Amino acid sequence: MAVTACQGLGFVVSLIGFAGIIAATCMDQWSTQDLYNNPVTAVYNYQGLWRSCVRESSGFTECRGYFTLLGLPAMLQAVRALMVVGIVLGAFGILVSIFALKCIRIGSMEDSAKANMTLTSGIIFIISGLCAIIGVSVFANMLVTNFWMSSANMYTGMGGMVQTVQTRYTFGAALFVGWVAGGLTLIGGVMMCIACRGLAPDNTNYKAVSYHASGHNVAYKPGGFKASTGFGSNTKNKRIYDGGARGEDEVQSQPSKYDYV
Repeated sequence: MAVTACQGLGFVVSLIGFAGIIAATCMDQWSTQDLYNNPVTAVYNYQGLWRSCVRESSGFTECRGYFTLLGLPAMLQAVRALMVVGIVLGAFGILVSIFALKCIRIGSMEDSAKANMTLTSGIIFIISGLCAIIGVSVFANMLVTNFWMSSANMYTGMGGMVQTVQTRYTFGAALFVGWVAGGLTLIGGVMMCIACRGLAPDNTNYKAVSYHASGHNVAYKPGGFKASTGFGSNTKNKRIYDGGARGEDEVQSQPSKYDYV
């Protein structure tokens, strides 16, 4: 029961994380304009992986896609690739984990096959979560670098007075969604890997050791036992008395009182 609950919970957590990765990739607010020094502005800029948007004070918003591929920064293209790879791996992991659920029986699938599929889906979810986390972290590092470079160019001259006005960008909501979604996908994958250990059957092989008595078909009695092979009439039987064990030939070779009559 605990294994089934762990597998089901890992599947649900991974599914939520996968949906969050898709949402973060499609969101436009990866970087937003910093309004610290200019809280009142008529134009508010924010950018995403696929397009940049401008929102005016009147509420009108206009977005324009990136119609070029070679003109984009290499880091932005790398982030795009990581997020797309994370989505593709997450979709494949969801598909595999659905068939690996213990509550779903497909034909005569054995528990060992379900355990292997659960482990595979868990590893896929872990890689998908890592791709999302790395992609978001790379974009955040790029934002931090550009932010401090813009700050250095903004505050120049004597007394730290503002000489130029330059737009600075800070973290957007999509970054936090991506971090949380990647973490949930990673946790779900770990839970699926843990559930795999409980689904795998025990393959312990015990070596059978057979113990045989000195004679075959031995029947034990309180006063002794009689051993007989039971395979043929030519085999000699043995009789064992309370005083010891003597063969039938030995008993006949010793003299008795009837020999002298």
